[in-house]
Amino acid sequence: MSAPLSIALLTYSTKLRGSVVHTLELATALTDLGHRVSVYALDKDGQGFERSISAPVQLVPAQLPPAGFSPDQATDALIRQRIQEFVAYFEAHSPRHDIYHAQDCIGANALVQLRHQGRVPNVVRTVHHIEDYPSVYLQQCQDRSIRAPDLCLCVSDRWGQTLHRDYGIPAPRVLNGVDLRRFSPTPSGQEAALKARYSLTGSPIYLTVGGIEPRKNSLRLLEAFAQVLTTHPQAQLVIAGGATLFDYEPYRQSFFALAKALEPQHGPMIGQSVILPGVIPDRDLPALYRTADAFCFPSTQEGWGLVVLEAIASGLPVITADQPPFTEFLTPDQALLINPDSAPALAQAMVAVLNPGLAKTLAHRSQAILANYTWDRSATLHLGHYQALIQSLP
Repeated sequence: MSAPLSIALLTYSTKLRGSVVHTLELATALTDLGHRVSVYALDKDGQGFERSISAPVQLVPAQLPPAGFSPDQATDALIRQRIQEFVAYFEAHSPRHDIYHAQDCIGANALVQLRHQGRVPNVVRTVHHIEDYPSVYLQQCQDRSIRAPDLCLCVSDRWGQTLHRDYGIPAPRVLNGVDLRRFSPTPSGQEAALKARYSLTGSPIYLTVGGIEPRKNSLRLLEAFAQVLTTHPQAQLVIAGGATLFDYEPYRQSFFALAKALEPQHGPMIGQSVILPGVIPDRDLPALYRTADAFCFPSTQEGWGLVVLEAIASGLPVITADQPPFTEFLTPDQALLINPDSAPALAQAMVAVLNPGLAKTLAHRSQAILANYTWDRSATLHLGHYQALIQSLP
């Protein structure tokens, strides 16, 4: 066995979205394999992570967003600030590691600057997905975070192919995983209290996790749900989550406007048929999955879809987009795969999944994929790439 590595993992937030969860789970799995891992996370509220992990966590102070910018410029200014907060922290503390690995373009841009200064020997970046930014600055940041690292990794074949086609960069595929000790169909006893806390009184209950965002296809999901309400007026749609660096307020306003327009036909939507609990405490998330009858995730652009794995591990039948990356790990007999651009197709699937026989079959068949996606296997793949990188550099 090779000597233990010292590994720095950087993440842009302490709020548990996909790449942040990936960071924490990878840190835990690498630590369990005997390596020395430190997680560096931008922390804007001083609260740290809700979840404790076995690896040490270094909270990098993140200040309030800069003031005085127009809406179009505010995000650019915020990203500049967040990159420099990482840079300033590493300049002040000079931590020494064998590997420096960022899970996002903020951390990667900071590490590229630090490598230029001679403060870090290498830069690894996992590209979870690629955005089409309207901002020239953000697009440049993203491009730099992909072209400048010594090694790019990706979590799906879709994005590996995109990196090769658009950037000419080979990016080995590493895995996401799911913690089966945390997510399971077995009730914990929290479910009834959780339903009461979030006013989950309907039947059936459809759940999605990720907030209201363009790439989560939230408007199309609401359109489809309104069609479901015509035959299942007691149904509820729960849209959990929503913490993000980016301002999706115009899209959110369109969502709320559509909900209001639907009220003459369906009655009160927000707070009654559509439940928006916001960011769910980490301790509550496993039980929240178990309160639902089906998981609906018609995302049009996803790095992988960790929440899909979590829903499957929780025993839910899944409805998701009939496109990569979902089709890389799900077949039509394991999930209802739909055209994400078609609200009628999504609505039809949402009604079809209420058939107890179909729901049970989908939930049972999808369980077979879980053994392929473990954090231990992911950590082992990462270690192979880390070792190869170290050996290739002077």
